[in-house]
Amino acid sequence: MKLLRPFHRAATALLLMLALQSTAHAAGTPAIQDHTATVNGVTLHYLQAGHGKESPVVLLHGYAETSHMWRPLMPRLADRHVVIAPDLRGAGASSKPEGGYDKKTLAQDIHALVQSLGYSRIKIVGHDIGLMVAYAYAAQYPEEVESIVLMDAFIPGVGDWTKVWLLRDLWHFHFYGETPLNLVAGRERIYFEHFWNDFAADRTRSIPEADRQFYAAEYARPGGMRAGFEYFRNFEQDAKDFAGFAQTKLQMPMLVLSGEKAGGQFLIDQGRLVDTNVEGVIIKGSGHWLMEEAPEQTIPALIAFLDR
Repeated sequence: MKLLRPFHRAATALLLMLALQSTAHAAGTPAIQDHTATVNGVTLHYLQAGHGKESPVVLLHGYAETSHMWRPLMPRLADRHVVIAPDLRGAGASSKPEGGYDKKTLAQDIHALVQSLGYSRIKIVGHDIGLMVAYAYAAQYPEEVESIVLMDAFIPGVGDWTKVWLLRDLWHFHFYGETPLNLVAGRERIYFEHFWNDFAADRTRSIPEADRQFYAAEYARPGGMRAGFEYFRNFEQDAKDFAGFAQTKLQMPMLVLSGEKAGGQFLIDQGRLVDTNVEGVIIKGSGHWLMEEAPEQTIPALIAFLDR
């Protein structure tokens, strides 16, 4: 027994050291916290992390996802930026009113949230529907946006927008009302599988299984699918609003990230129609889901641009 005591003490010391290292590592990892705020007549759920003197970064998700999509990126920015990732009106844990799903109004929601948090100038990033909201934010509040990132989708009403790759699925832009809602009730996962699989370059490298389960459950919340359909139902109004916005070009730096197997050059060309200072990057081998399909290209490109 006496011979075992030194080994026992050594093992105990090793375990204690590992525990302390683990605690130190956890303490050094910026925490992502859940918050809610009632602004512009809606309650928005949002994730927040970070600190620092650099401009706050606002991250806007797209359809079939929520703020959850940004969790891999947030810690990479949070040691020098406050990072805010809201669930848009109608998505995730945010409220789901009957109306207000045009992107101009969605941007006003986000602006009211940013103001409520005390920030007057931000950097903004949007993917899919989120890029439309990001553009509407920058167009309405250009003096309050330091830079903007648009990630794989399109800007309704700008250029030859009806020829965009994503419009091959025009049917779902008109998929709303009583019958569509009854068809997808309890089958949300089946419906979203089409987007997650068919909009990816390789469905096996698209949205991870755990995230698929999470997003399907989030959109299955009462009113979630109806609200999601409203994003598309409002494209006609968005096109009118954005055509008007585009008459005055933005001046702030814009980064456009577009999947080689998805939007490709189209979104970059649209960006240059609405902004005078555009950098375009094609994400090689990726479809629409840039954060999941090609994080090794997408995340460094975002960090480099946002840290400028």
